[in-house]
Amino acid sequence: MSVKARSLPGRKHTTASRAVHVAAILGLVSPAACRDKRLPPPTAVAKDASSSAPAPAPVPVLFGYRFSKRPSAVAMTGLGRKLFFDPELSASRKMSCATCHDPRFAYGPPNELSTQLGGPDLKSPGVRAVPTLRYLSTVPPFSEHHFDEAVDESIDQGPTGGFSWDGRADSAHEQARAPLTSPFEMANDSVESVAARVAQGSYAGEFRQTFGDEIFADPKLAAGAILISFEAFEESPRDFYPYDSRYDAFLRHQVELTPREKRGLALFSAKDKGNCASCHANTVRKGAFPQFTDFGYNAIGVPRNPAIPANKDPSFFDLGLCGPLRTDLQAHKEYCGEFRVPTLRNVLLKRVFFHNGVFHSLEDVLEFYATRDSSPGRWYAKTGVHVEPFDDLPPEYRANVNREPPFGSKPGSRPALTGTEIADLIAFLKTLTDADLVAK
Repeated sequence: MSVKARSLPGRKHTTASRAVHVAAILGLVSPAACRDKRLPPPTAVAKDASSSAPAPAPVPVLFGYRFSKRPSAVAMTGLGRKLFFDPELSASRKMSCATCHDPRFAYGPPNELSTQLGGPDLKSPGVRAVPTLRYLSTVPPFSEHHFDEAVDESIDQGPTGGFSWDGRADSAHEQARAPLTSPFEMANDSVESVAARVAQGSYAGEFRQTFGDEIFADPKLAAGAILISFEAFEESPRDFYPYDSRYDAFLRHQVELTPREKRGLALFSAKDKGNCASCHANTVRKGAFPQFTDFGYNAIGVPRNPAIPANKDPSFFDLGLCGPLRTDLQAHKEYCGEFRVPTLRNVLLKRVFFHNGVFHSLEDVLEFYATRDSSPGRWYAKTGVHVEPFDDLPPEYRANVNREPPFGSKPGSRPALTGTEIADLIAFLKTLTDADLVAK
């Protein structure tokens, strides 16, 4: 659950973007290309004024890459799937994308490690928890000033969008570049070096058939084809946004929720209780099913995680939007401590929570929300006899931490949620698990 003072519930993708995804599903255009305004739509073959013969079709341009063939969505999706599960793409030859983004766990981590291990020897820990890759198809490009037609176009909802915890990638294909070259992950020198490996691999012929025979002649072009194929795969409805949970069936009026699930839903929406819906919108809006995130940013003030090796240095702080991994917003001190609000779909399958993976059960997460301010000594380290709230932020940024309900109570006051209410909330959140991931 997250709350954010500058956000309103229910950010959704627009009708136009939904139409684009339909086109992608039908194979009319690439899902990776759909969001790029530079790609001209498929057009009828033009006639040459001096001849009755048709003029050659224009060479397609996807995200600035000019391929000799127009790649189909189906072909790119298939290639992206092979790339995603291929450990040969890593420097260690033992780590694929699926190592950290396991489909059995909604394309999230399959273990309880706060941060996953990677690098050339698979011994290098990162500084952030691995998020799910499901339900990201409608993430907008990052903007400091987001205006949403589905809510109120006159209201600036603040920083919104972008991929990863700090939104520094504007598309899934840009985001795919980061793990391929990160020293904490797949540890390649460049995406071009990955392309050289693919050129010698078992599905190089499929790349030539999809993008053109000369695809590997230009390393940058081949790298672009790889990144776009990743995005096409991550746009696959079957794999990444099936919308087939019990709650989706409830929204379709196909099933009823149990009394406990209904109580949990009420607590989820109640502004004086869970207040979850303020950032994790849960209603259909303009025909779009909810993503259970507004893709905005929030400073929750979670405890410092001693399991992250970087945190052994007392001067190191992960400040989200204002650094250290993102560098263009370092001057915006009002953003320090803010991280992108994750989706709550399939949250029951998660084993690590928040950007630093400090919690490992949903019960702990909800109890933290309920008692962060009323019982800070339960969560934060002590300096002498004094509890130091928000100890994973330097003191000068702690005013950025959200204090809206369920936060904001005084130490010693009654928790915002009782144990029974937390159990009801969890019963509701269980309905957000996709059908293919429900334990049989």
